[in-house]
Amino acid sequence: MVRFEHVGLRYGLGPEVLRDLTFRIDSRSFQFLTGPSGAGKTSLLRLLFLSLRPTRGLITLFGHDIATLSKDAMATLRRRMGIVFQDFRLLDHLTTFENVALPLRVLGHPEDSYRHEVVELLRWVGLGERLLRLFVELNKSGTAVVIATHDIALMDQFDARRLVLHQGRLYVYE
Repeated sequence: MVRFEHVGLRYGLGPEVLRDLTFRIDSRSFQFLTGPSGAGKTSLLRLLFLSLRPTRGLITLFGHDIATLSKDAMATLRRRMGIVFQDFRLLDHLTTFENVALPLRVLGHPEDSYRHEVVELLRWVGLGERLLRLFVELNKSGTAVVIATHDIALMDQFDARRLVLHQGRLYVYE
């Protein structure tokens, strides 16, 4: 379904933010994409969704080399993929986390003093768990699923492949 071969990505004349990525995402597979903030998860997802083109290397989606595709052909391929971003927005410019944390932030509390409580509140509300169940059901029906997360406890609940980004490189743990 998806194949990256020696893919690199840089923005402008800056350094490569993703370096020499080589991996596959097979049909019916389930994997987590993880790594520290700034590791390149969003950039990798944008490459998968064809909203970015690599600086070098080969990306093949559904058997098509994306470098040779017209805009219309890319649009057709995009319709075969679904992306659910982790930042459901309540206020246009804030993520769910930021929306929930806003009163504490306005009061001047540092983020590290409330991060855990906000994450626990979001879990208690069940937003993440319901979405996760949906992804598991989609996978059972034959859809490949990639979930980008920092949540180690979530990943530990599943015997799933992990794609770990660190300093621009991808490490695959089967």
